[in-house]
Amino acid sequence: MIKKFLLVATVIFISGCATYQSTITPARDHLVGGRCPEALKFLEVESAKQNGDQLVYLLDYGTALQICGDFKKSSQVFINADQLSEQMDYHSASRVAGATLLNEEMIQYKGDTFEKLFINAVAALNYLELGETDEALVEVRRINEKFRKLQSDDKKKFELNPFSQYLSGLIYELDHRYDDACISYKSAYQLDPTYRGIALDMLRGCWLARRTQEFDLMVKEIGPTADELKKIKTKNKNEVLIVFMQGWGPRKAPRSDNHLAPYLVPVTSITRRLKAEVAGVDSIISEPVYDVEQAAIKTLNDDYASLVTRRIGSRVAKEVIADQVRQKDQLLGNIAWLVMVASERADLRQWSTLPQTIQLIRIPLLAGTHKIKLTGLDSANNTSEALPELEVKTGPGQKKLYVVRSLK
Repeated sequence: MIKKFLLVATVIFISGCATYQSTITPARDHLVGGRCPEALKFLEVESAKQNGDQLVYLLDYGTALQICGDFKKSSQVFINADQLSEQMDYHSASRVAGATLLNEEMIQYKGDTFEKLFINAVAALNYLELGETDEALVEVRRINEKFRKLQSDDKKKFELNPFSQYLSGLIYELDHRYDDACISYKSAYQLDPTYRGIALDMLRGCWLARRTQEFDLMVKEIGPTADELKKIKTKNKNEVLIVFMQGWGPRKAPRSDNHLAPYLVPVTSITRRLKAEVAGVDSIISEPVYDVEQAAIKTLNDDYASLVTRRIGSRVAKEVIADQVRQKDQLLGNIAWLVMVASERADLRQWSTLPQTIQLIRIPLLAGTHKIKLTGLDSANNTSEALPELEVKTGPGQKKLYVVRSLK
């Protein structure tokens, strides 16, 4: 039995050099090159396989569908991913043995803490694009349920709650439920007061809710400019909101101080902001409302201690197995030890198509049909790319939301 295991382990070691990062790279390259059919075909096939990697492929497939404009199908894929991530952990005996004696890529991928929370955030944006505010609100409630569970498990260090509150505010505002919007925006601001865009949206929501006394107190605290205050108070019922998903999120690589554990490496993006231009309206540049990169890195770092504990247990198990083999065959025991140790590596599976940041543009418009020119800007506010033009039609009292992604 031990000889059979060693044979299998050796085969896995020899053939298992490819990591998830190297496997998924061609699909990401297709997306960057605008070749959606090629990227989607690969990801659809891989995400349909009921194996230990299914969840991670579902996450990247759902995002690819969103990037390519199929928001309805993307939402369904994220529902499947959410259900899979919440299932009770089930691992076959062979996978458990493989993870313990070889590496963690042998076991079913259940998603990092941040990823499990962010599934519902991205799904909510899909529903907002589709105009389905009730469904979007369900996704935000799912995020809050997960937060409560994490808190009950004493896992309190996670970074998505301000954004989930902000999303709630957006949803309520789009649904003209301004009192609820004011409350949610205020919660988001109190959790993370670093984003001015969130502060101004809080003021706007509370002004629309006619919470005059509360509004005046917040104005003193935030100190909006005269122009910002004028825009907040302008009675413009027609508005287009553009959620800009900017760049690429960080990618996993082995830690330099512990090659068995992953860490997240930022990915440089050329396009940093989005400029929107429409006839009769001043050009508007996007404002960040959430830093995906920073939140993902911090959450994974907070999970590091539990990962180290698992790998220590794995090393002890390897020593026990190798010692048992040595008692019967010294050479075979030494080989067993070498194969098991040499096969160890960091699990680099991750949701690899996340954006770097999420930003927002608000465009006040008269009722009618409008064309919105979208231009990517680099760090010096020079043009970095031209994005597809949006043609929007707004009716009286309408607020519409669009999701736009840059991969440059």
